[in-house]
Amino acid sequence: MKGDGAPIAKAAGLCFPPSDPGPGPADFSRGGCHDQQMPAAFAAAPMTRTGAAAFPPDVAATVERARKLRREGRWAESAALLETLDRSRDAVGAIAFELGLSAAAAGRSILAVTALREAVVRDPHHVQAWTSLADALRMTGAEREASHAAMMAVQVATSDPQLMRAAVALNRDDLPQAEAALRERLRLRPTDVAAIRMMGELAVRLGRLDDAARLLDRAVELAPDFDAARDLLARTLARAQRHGEAIPHARVLAERLPEQPAHRMLLAAALVQTGEHGEALTIYERLLEQIPDHAHTRMGYGHVLKTVGRQDDAVRAYRTAIAAQPTLGEVYWSLANLKTWRFAEADLAAMRAALDRVIDDEDRLHLHFALGKALEDAGDDEGSFAHYLEGNRIRRGQLDHDAEAVSRQCRRADALFTAGFFAAHEGQGCMAADPIFIVGMPRAGSTLVEQILASHSLIEGTMELPDMLSIVGKLKARMGETYPEAIAGLPGAELRALGELYLERTRVQRKTGKPFFIDKMPNNWRHAGLIRLILPNARIIDARRHPLACCLSGFRQHFASGQGFSYDLGDIGHYYRDYVLAMQALDREAPGHVHRVIYERMVADTRGEVERLLAHVGVPFEEGCLSFWKTPRAVRTASSEQVRQPIYTSGLDHWRRFEQHLPPLIAALGDVLDAYPDAP
Repeated sequence: MKGDGAPIAKAAGLCFPPSDPGPGPADFSRGGCHDQQMPAAFAAAPMTRTGAAAFPPDVAATVERARKLRREGRWAESAALLETLDRSRDAVGAIAFELGLSAAAAGRSILAVTALREAVVRDPHHVQAWTSLADALRMTGAEREASHAAMMAVQVATSDPQLMRAAVALNRDDLPQAEAALRERLRLRPTDVAAIRMMGELAVRLGRLDDAARLLDRAVELAPDFDAARDLLARTLARAQRHGEAIPHARVLAERLPEQPAHRMLLAAALVQTGEHGEALTIYERLLEQIPDHAHTRMGYGHVLKTVGRQDDAVRAYRTAIAAQPTLGEVYWSLANLKTWRFAEADLAAMRAALDRVIDDEDRLHLHFALGKALEDAGDDEGSFAHYLEGNRIRRGQLDHDAEAVSRQCRRADALFTAGFFAAHEGQGCMAADPIFIVGMPRAGSTLVEQILASHSLIEGTMELPDMLSIVGKLKARMGETYPEAIAGLPGAELRALGELYLERTRVQRKTGKPFFIDKMPNNWRHAGLIRLILPNARIIDARRHPLACCLSGFRQHFASGQGFSYDLGDIGHYYRDYVLAMQALDREAPGHVHRVIYERMVADTRGEVERLLAHVGVPFEEGCLSFWKTPRAVRTASSEQVRQPIYTSGLDHWRRFEQHLPPLIAALGDVLDAYPDAP
């Protein structure tokens, strides 16, 4: 899921705690890489003090041979040659730097980090060593340390006092001081690409991703070889869900720096988000030829294989990732998230052993969710729910979800989007009828509805698109506390432009010439009134499932992002109630605009429900929609494997196994539970 409210800067690994003074060389002696020149703006500082002349005569030839091997792409041979050298000598920093580059390119991330830490301790002014260390750390998942190393590269790359003050302030998370220094710098030197890049990073930390993208784009325009700026630009665009724009920059970096896996991983991830799964698979396969034992790459490869329906291959990829890193909790959860996968006793033992060893919360919560699923399948409901509770407790503690704030905004939207309001705006908005929005709660059967519709010859399935949420985010940023009421003041031309913006942003997802396409982002129910306003001819489908079955299923699911309400039984019940009441209000004010699919009715009378569904969309009935599981297409949700089989009834009353744990959920649902499938 997309649209998580967690701070983007932290998710990008760009923030440091305010109390953290930032790293020094000694911090990296404890315990995909750049090999490039810094731009001219950084040239004031010494690039390195460990050039070839520093090598003892008997070592120089060996190092030069290793360097030549590295440049020829023979990274493993280069690393092996350098490992034979005695690094206790005076040239230890230079040897360690060369070893770090070769080891990283060969996929030996731990060795790369160790060697590059050694290099920066011996030569704290070695810019390329700091930059390479940042990439090597990123390859191991140590985002915070990677960010510190990248900032050290900025700090040591310039002797300019003004930029130094800004860099130190950024490293200490003193954003006002950093901004003041950078603004003054850019007032005097508006084309200083180093300052522009730093200002872009500042904007990322403040969550102003569009501003950051504009700044970083300017830095790349001024200095096309400034790879650090281009890398941050690509990652910022990806964080802003502008994956189509991120792809060209990621492609430049991947082609320019082929020995650096991180850039190709970024490219593959962006391609997945735009539906280019074939190219993404090819990139992962080539990456794995270079770094066959890199667990995160194996896991990413498995995710794409799962998406395109190659489950057996996905399982093999996940298994290989576990062999490479047995404590990587997300891999176990990825297997559990296949839904049709069953763990063996040996897997349970391995997960319990991993849980005893890991200290990272991300690994722990993934292991708890995976053990919850494994024990549930084994019939140990009490043990299963205990793990679900603990996984949810950890995840809920990481999020800042405000259930009352959601309720307040829903009620304000209900008050705005009335029949009179819609009548006053009749004929405004973008009149295109292309989009079909499937909204509701996650785990309510929306993927089933999507698969049925995508089996029609006139309808293209895409994925859970972030674009409507992005448009809402822009409106909120512009209107502040007056959103959503300020929408009433928008002229008709702007309403039409917002609808056209949505169509333009989603164009990258459309791979066929079919007249209709599906946007399956469940959270769009919160913005159904806005959709009705800016895209009045778009279809809206509300996929609904029994409250206890739906909410419990969500509670047992660890979502990638975007569903902060789902990690507490009271929160998820509150959210379900808000959803039902909001859709009830839209039914009252715009009767017939939303078509509702009740999951239990779809299971009981599939043909009848499909006929009514297609009639609402405005397309003729096709028999292929009844054999939807035969439709070959990429499915990027937790239900991907479930919709690749016929409809089954075993999940209807599954929630009763855990009924004794559900009083907080039942209390939060209130009369919404009593009235189901109707609204109170």
